[in-house]
Amino acid sequence: MDNTEALERRVTDSGDPNALGILMSNYQERLSRVIRFRIDPRLYSRIDPDDVLQEGFLEATRRISEFREPTCQLPFFLWLRFIVLQKLTQLHRHHLGVQARDAARDIPLYHSAGNQATSVVLAAQLLGRVTSPSGAAIREENRRQLEDALRQMEDIDREVLALRHFEQLSNSETANVLKLSQAAASNRYFRAVRRLKHIMEDFGDCDPQFR
Repeated sequence: MDNTEALERRVTDSGDPNALGILMSNYQERLSRVIRFRIDPRLYSRIDPDDVLQEGFLEATRRISEFREPTCQLPFFLWLRFIVLQKLTQLHRHHLGVQARDAARDIPLYHSAGNQATSVVLAAQLLGRVTSPSGAAIREENRRQLEDALRQMEDIDREVLALRHFEQLSNSETANVLKLSQAAASNRYFRAVRRLKHIMEDFGDCDPQFR
């Protein structure tokens, strides 16, 4: 049993607060990546990812008994991710109100709060950052076109790209989140990457992995 498994066992068996604190520290970088990807682009200047993470950790500490229940089927990291994304969803609703629901209209929640890999968020991540005024205007037009193209993909394919590429979840973790077999999740991912590369051929200023 490695150290992470031993710590998770201590949390499961007794709710050991020291083990819980170590695990949260170990997963901080991964969860920060998740939050930065999932924040609605309209709120980049209004929501601090570090604040979301700390609030999520506090909530997880209060609710650790839920993880210890035999009915909880999630590995610890995915359970912690679920709690943190619930907190982010609450902040989206606080700042955007009904717009938060509108922004997620084309993506189901896939069994986990916050899994809203919308075309808007994906497009913002995929396109390169342009700072010149003329470049910014071109980028805005490209963003709109890319959003339209991404909406032609199946919802689950956008989500599997978000989980594997942007959140950097493993195939096993992705399968768990999406309630798929590992083989199905892997096949979905490779098909989605091929589709995305085809879409990105028309956009030169983008993530080079998908050109």
